[in-house]
Amino acid sequence: MKKIFLITSSVVFLIGAGCQGNGNSSDASGTFEADETIVSSELSGKILSFNVEEGALLTKDSVIGTIDAVHVSLQQEQVEASIRALNEKTADAGPQVQLLQNQLAVQQSQLNNLLYEKSRVENLVKADAATGKQLDDINAQIDVARKQMNVTQQQIAVQKNAIATQNRSILSEADPLKKRVAQLKDQAGKAKIINPVTGTVITKYAETGEVTTAGKALYKIADLSSLNLRAYITGTQLSQVKLNQSVKVLIDDGAKKYKEYPGTIIWISGKAEFTPKTIQTKEERANLVYAIKVKVTNDGYVKIGMYGEVKW
Repeated sequence: MKKIFLITSSVVFLIGAGCQGNGNSSDASGTFEADETIVSSELSGKILSFNVEEGALLTKDSVIGTIDAVHVSLQQEQVEASIRALNEKTADAGPQVQLLQNQLAVQQSQLNNLLYEKSRVENLVKADAATGKQLDDINAQIDVARKQMNVTQQQIAVQKNAIATQNRSILSEADPLKKRVAQLKDQAGKAKIINPVTGTVITKYAETGEVTTAGKALYKIADLSSLNLRAYITGTQLSQVKLNQSVKVLIDDGAKKYKEYPGTIIWISGKAEFTPKTIQTKEERANLVYAIKVKVTNDGYVKIGMYGEVKW
C-alpha cells in the first residue's frame, strides 16, 4: 500500500509540474502584419530619378523621384496654341459697320436738306409763290429718305449681331480647350513621385531609367513603428475580449524564453471563419474561430510574419 501511494503522489507531482510549466500558454496566437501601402506611378513615362532603397525610412509628402513629362508639356503647348489661333478666326465688324454708318451720315445730310427745303416751300405756299404739289413732292422725298435711314440702321444692327454670333461660336471652342490645358497641367504636376505615408520601404519594384505606366507599382512601404498581430480566438473566448482591451503579446526570445510587449485589441472580426492551418491541433482546426488584431508598439525586434502569442 505504501508503494502505491508513493507512485500516485509522483504522478500528481508530475501533472502539477506540467501545468506550471505551461504558465506561458497563450490565449491566442497568430502572425504580425503591417498596414502596407503600394505606391504607383500616376504618369506614364521614363523614370528620371528614383531615390528609394529597401529598408530606407521615408517621410510623408517627400519627393522621391520624377517621371519624364516632356510629352505632356508638348501637348499643353499645342492646346494653348489652338486657343490663340481661335482669335485669328474671329471677324471684325468694324469696317463694314463704319461703311454703313458713313452711308447713314450721307442719308441724314440729305434728310436735313429736304427738311430745310420743306420749310422754305411752306413759306412760299403761304405767300402764294409755290404750289401745294411742290410741298407734297418734298414730303414724299422726306418719307423716302427716312425709310432709307431706317433700312441702313437695321443693316448696321444685323451686321453687328451676325459678327457677334459668329465670333461667339468660334470662341466657345476655347472653353473645352482650356479644360484640356488644366488637365495637362495636372498631369504634369504628377511627374513628381511623392511618398504618401511615413514608413519603411519594404519592396522596391522599379529602377531609374525604366519606363513606367500610370498605375504601375513602384515600391511598397509600411509604417513599422507599430505592427498588428493577427490572431484567432474561439467562440468561447469571444466574450472575454473587447475593443481597446489591453493584453500581453509574447514573441520568442531565444530557445526557451519569451519577450513580452503590451498590446491593444483594435479590431474583432464580426463573423467566424475556419481555423487557419497554423493552429496546431487537428481538433482546433476543425472549429470556427474569430480573427482579432492586436496593435503592438515595435522596438525594432518585431518583424512582419513573425509568430506571436496573446494573453489576457
